[in-house]
Amino acid sequence: MSQKAEKNQGKIKHLNELSPGVDYSLLNALNADPDATESGEDFQPRQVFSGHYVPVKPTPLPDPEYIAHSQNLFNELGFDDQFANDEGFQKLFSGDLSHLNEPFKPYGWATGYALSIYGTEYTQQCPFRTGNGYGDGRAISVLEMLSPSGQRWEMQLKGAGRTPYCRGGDGRAVLRSSVREFLAQEHMHALGIATSRSLSLFVSKSEQVHRPWYREGSRSEDPEIMVANPVAISTRVAPSFIRVGQLELFARRVRNNEHAKALNELTMLVEHLIEREYQTDIDPSLPLTSKIPLLANHFCDRLTSLVANWLRVGYCQGNFNSDNCAAGGYTLDYGPFGFMEPFDAMFQPWTGGGRHFSFLNQPLAAEANFKMFCASLKPLVNGEAQAKLAQIEAGFAPIMRQKLERMWADKLALPEYKTEIVVQLLQLMMKSQADYTLMFRELSNLPSEFESLEKCFYQAPNESQEKQWRAWLSQWRRHINADQKTAELKQKLKKVNPKYSWREWLIVPTYEQAMQGDYSLLQQLQQVLNHPYDEQDGEVERTFYQLRPAEFFGLGGVNHYSCSS
Repeated sequence: MSQKAEKNQGKIKHLNELSPGVDYSLLNALNADPDATESGEDFQPRQVFSGHYVPVKPTPLPDPEYIAHSQNLFNELGFDDQFANDEGFQKLFSGDLSHLNEPFKPYGWATGYALSIYGTEYTQQCPFRTGNGYGDGRAISVLEMLSPSGQRWEMQLKGAGRTPYCRGGDGRAVLRSSVREFLAQEHMHALGIATSRSLSLFVSKSEQVHRPWYREGSRSEDPEIMVANPVAISTRVAPSFIRVGQLELFARRVRNNEHAKALNELTMLVEHLIEREYQTDIDPSLPLTSKIPLLANHFCDRLTSLVANWLRVGYCQGNFNSDNCAAGGYTLDYGPFGFMEPFDAMFQPWTGGGRHFSFLNQPLAAEANFKMFCASLKPLVNGEAQAKLAQIEAGFAPIMRQKLERMWADKLALPEYKTEIVVQLLQLMMKSQADYTLMFRELSNLPSEFESLEKCFYQAPNESQEKQWRAWLSQWRRHINADQKTAELKQKLKKVNPKYSWREWLIVPTYEQAMQGDYSLLQQLQQVLNHPYDEQDGEVERTFYQLRPAEFFGLGGVNHYSCSS
């Protein structure tokens, strides 16, 4: 037996081989909407007053075509790469559940959630102005399974058609946004950042929808025309898709005494969250009042680490509302996200996002989401547990600050955070338009001369700036004792500062070619983005390790973009 055949022995190649791992914990533990249909044919916008989920069938892609899958995730799940060619796999993950038999369910499920922005709840996004029609409008979970390692995974089709939460939309996702999400999730995982994952990507060869987008070469802030786009379904995978906004919805129902089971349903949801996301952190035998402070404490730790990591790699979520904040503490919903190229403290790629969700404001947005998380737990505690919860809530900001200081210190190999070193560097990077990824990667080589950094600038620093750079380099090298520990420090820094990052001007041709049926650039980007810290061959470096070309500055769809997905 060949080494490859031995490695793949026992891996899943056909859908029926998944059966032993199928386990629908959410459907088994939580309440269905009592007004839902038994068939899952529930596609019109309506209010959902109670229950944790609505059974709903995906709308299959007509004429589906397989584009790609994540080899890394397949391996973690115990899937053979050939499983992507299995007819049952391709039907299921392009939205067709008609062939499924027990233990698989013949329908999926969608969930409702609330929306808050910086601690203010909104209901305007709900067509009924009540908040009871807001939730998964085009995302439908279709499977829960246990991997060979015992890890639970939920699989959710994005772009799978209408649900009761569709708010009048078509429930579809276009290929452009699906390619971006498919690539970004695995890139974030490779960067070492907690995230939902990408399983597979399918496109319809016959169905298109129209979305607003930019004219070719447009410098407009907002899209000017409607563009026909192929529809696609990407499958995202996570331990759960419970959001802070879900907890908010059920807590609001308790506060407003909306129905007799409101408190019980909030309790059930919190217990389920602990079971799904914090099972190894919280003793299941504890009473709920003891679990809740522990839950808040662990979520605080995860959320602060997550946001510190976002800043480490130059990532901006763009729209960090509570409904885009996973209660498990990982990155969720790659819609209006972006990665910074020229350093800008207020970087915000999404035209609808505003400064409040910009790059260096993300810790503040996270704190607001954490406060809503704690507020949602308060109906379940009193006395000592309530006091502990309040103390944990108040402790978020100092913990966030500590994590950020440690992150900046690590990016520069400083034994401890030095305000003057970090702040001076960021100010210099802003003034001289330095590329965020290139600058920190080149600093990882411990340069002693300013000339080593020249490739990092979008415009040549003037004489005064160059003098400041030379002084900063000298000061930094003294702090880290660079001359004495060169090899050790370089190795350490290159594990923190990626070489290859997401660059929107390289992603655009990827999805444009994909619209023409050419997936070669997508496959190449998978390989590059899945090894962001590694040195790669010369051709990869020449193509992907470079400044954004001048013609892409200010270009709609590259420099900035709307969330028309």
